[in-house]
Formats: sequence, C-alpha cells, structure tokens
Amino acid sequence: MNTATTSPTATATLSRTRRSPLPVLLAGIFLIVLDFFVVNVALASIQADLRASDTAVEWIVAGYGLTFAVPLLGAGRLGDRFGRRRVFTVGIGAFTLSSAVCGFATNATMLVAARLVQGAAAALVSATVLALIGVIYTGAAQARAISLYATTMGVAAASAQLIGGVLVSADVAGLGWRSVFLINVPIGLSALLLTPRLIPESRADRPGRTDVVGLLLVSVGLTALVLPLLEGRQQGWPPWTWLALAAVPALLGGFLLRQRSLAGRGQQPLLDPRLFRSRSFSAGLAAQLALWCGQASYFVVLALYLQQGRGLSPLRAGLVFTILAGAYLIASAKSPTLAARFGRLTVTGGALILAAGHLALLLATITDGVGGSVFALAPGLALTGAGMGLCIPALTGIVLGNADPQQSGAVSGALTTVQQVGNAVGVAVIGLIFFPALSSGYDRAFELSVAALATLLIVLAVLTVALPSNRNGESHAVGA
Repeated sequence: MNTATTSPTATATLSRTRRSPLPVLLAGIFLIVLDFFVVNVALASIQADLRASDTAVEWIVAGYGLTFAVPLLGAGRLGDRFGRRRVFTVGIGAFTLSSAVCGFATNATMLVAARLVQGAAAALVSATVLALIGVIYTGAAQARAISLYATTMGVAAASAQLIGGVLVSADVAGLGWRSVFLINVPIGLSALLLTPRLIPESRADRPGRTDVVGLLLVSVGLTALVLPLLEGRQQGWPPWTWLALAAVPALLGGFLLRQRSLAGRGQQPLLDPRLFRSRSFSAGLAAQLALWCGQASYFVVLALYLQQGRGLSPLRAGLVFTILAGAYLIASAKSPTLAARFGRLTVTGGALILAAGHLALLLATITDGVGGSVFALAPGLALTGAGMGLCIPALTGIVLGNADPQQSGAVSGALTTVQQVGNAVGVAVIGLIFFPALSSGYDRAFELSVAALATLLIVLAVLTVALPSNRNGESHAVGA
C-alpha cells in the first residue's frame, strides 16, 4: 500500500493561514458535476444556434462522459507520482480553458472537441479531490469533509438544470447558452489562484507505475463501443461501425487479461482482477452500469421533450426539473438509513420506484402528447427523483461497505469509472431510439425512450438479487 508524504512548506503555509483548502476542493468537484448536467437545458438552444446535428447533441453529453471515464483509471496514479496538488491544478486549468473554448465555440465540432477535453480534465480533478481530502484531514475532520464532498455532488447534480435554465434565459450580454460554460471561467480562475496558497502538496512515497498499455486498450475499447453507436445511424451503419463493435470484446478482454498478468507478476494493475472474486463487487458493477445507463440519457430526452416538444423556455424547463431534484434530495437523505435496515432491498425498491416514475411519464405523455399542463408530469418526475435518490447512495454504500478497507479506493474508482461509462453508453443507445422516432413527434420519441428506460430498471431490480443481503451494518470484505 502506498503511503503519502506532504510538503513541509505547504503544510507550514496552511498552518500559518489557518484557512481550510476544502472550499477550493469542493469548488472543483462542484464544477465537474454541474457541467455534466447543466448543459441539458441548453441543448435545444445549442442545436438551433450552431445548427448542430442530432449526433452532435449526443456527443456534447456522451463525449464528456467517455473522456471522463477512461483517465479515471490512471489519474490517481498520476497524483501519487507527480503530486496531487499539481495534478489537481492541471485538471482545473484544463477544465477552465476548455470551458472558455466551449463558450466561444463557433460550430458544433469545436464545441464537441472542447467537451472531450473538459471530460478528461474533470477526471484529473475527480481523482485527486478525494485523495487530497484523505491526506489533509484526519479523524472527525475527514469524516466531515467527506460528508460535505458528497453533499456538494448532490447539490450540483440536483440544481444544475435550474441553474442552466436561469443562465440561458437571463441571456446576459447576449451570451444565451454560452453562459453555462463561461460561468466556469471565473470560478476556475479563482480556484487556480487559491490552490497554491491553501492546498499542501502531497505524493506517494512509493508510487506505482501507470499501465499505459492497459489505458490504451480500455480507451480504444470504449471508443470502439461508443463511436459507432453515436455515428452509425447518421452514416447508415457503414462496415467500419460493425467492425468496431466486433472488436470491443477483444479489446476489453485484452485489458482484463493484461490486468491479471500484471497482478500475477506482483505489479500494480489499473484494476485489480482479484476484486471480481467478490460477488458484491461484480454484481455491484453490473448494477451500477444498468443504473447509470439510464441517468444522463433520461435527462437528455426529457430536456428535449420539454423544450422542443412542449415549447418550454430553458427557465421553465429548469423549473420542471426541480420537482425531480427536490424528490431526489429528500430520498437520498433517507437512503443510507433505509439501506442499513433493509440492505439490497433499498436498491430494488428504488429501481422499481424509478421504473414506476418512467411509466407514469409514459402514461401522461400518451394522454397529453406535447400539450396539456406540465403538472401532469409532476407525479412521474417525483417518483423518478425519489427512485434515483434511493438507488444511487444505497448501491454505492452497499458495494463499498462490503469492500476490504485496503481496497476501498480501487472499488470507489471502479464504481466512478463505470458510472461515467454508463452515462456515455446510455446516451448513445437511447439516442438510437429517440432520434429516429422524432419523425412521429417528440411525444412519441419520448414515450419510446422512457419505456426502454423503465425496462432497463426492471433489469436493474433483478440484478440486485445478486447483491449482498447484509443489513444493519453487516459487511463482507471484497476479496475475502
């Protein structure tokens, strides 16, 4: 296990100023979570202004998730070797610069390219924030910092749609949708100025080597999966799309074989294959993938249905999202207590409530189409938010709670990586349902999409049977 060292100079500076670095770290995590969701209510405006294709709209969301997912496997190792503060600074700097490029993009290609850079930068920030909290804080202070970290992520995700709606509708200086990206710039610059003053440098005493070959295999494998799913429909499914999809099992299988080989030689793999010996880990990753395939994709189709279909302004669409956000915050606060009492049944129940929310939206849309009162959507949105709030914390808690404490960092990293992969793949797959159906209207496209998402959640509910059934704090360590 690597041990961390902290720069004496930085520590002395921290002691003299007595200023906590936590606000800077939380600002970083707030930005990268916010930016995943804030763009949803701006998609309609972006598509109209840049004359972006449906595929480009998908790339704006899925591309961020894809480039967020892949570097996560190696970003923590970079912090161990080169310094966590340094990697955090590079991540914030790249995120701020790419946000500015997004804000001033003159065409869809430029915007998508900048979003890809944003995702990679977000991975550097995400991987180092928790590591820095673990090094800087101890005991009760560390527990409080982690709690604030989790709260910040929840608030960013829940408030993003409303913030985006306010920014786009305010149209400050005629910026419109561009403001959802440019708002990151002053926050990012402030974080860059404060980081060397408030955050002490730290690195591992014996940092492991980064498996570059493994990173290439998983990067190419995931790209070979997502790229044809996004581009294939528009290009008429040329031969390269099928060849790419056919290569995915070999590429990802090669990645897993390499990880096993590295572990067998006593080296440090990006993903320890011994983790898969635990049912809680394997089942947890499968459930995580199923859950998150339906998150970003749902927000995208809901935002387009509300604005392009029902004709709501970005602000009104953002306000509709607050119904879901409020239910999410309430349910997520109760989720840990329920999970401690009912174990995996909390995830099962959450998945079924989430599916019921999608079915309620399906019925409301069948009844009203793109007309009627938006309040008819409220029951479905509330159920959807409650289901998300129950599932997300409970699933993460169950998997981590059954992990060996020595492997909790690796398990957490794997869960986060699969989360982002699910977001990217989900947008690509649901896009294959939603966009072709637009010829029959936004209501029909939305109906088919939420029906597919409800089916996916039934699959998730079935997968939870394989999760550990422990309750009331019982746990079984991963790899035990």
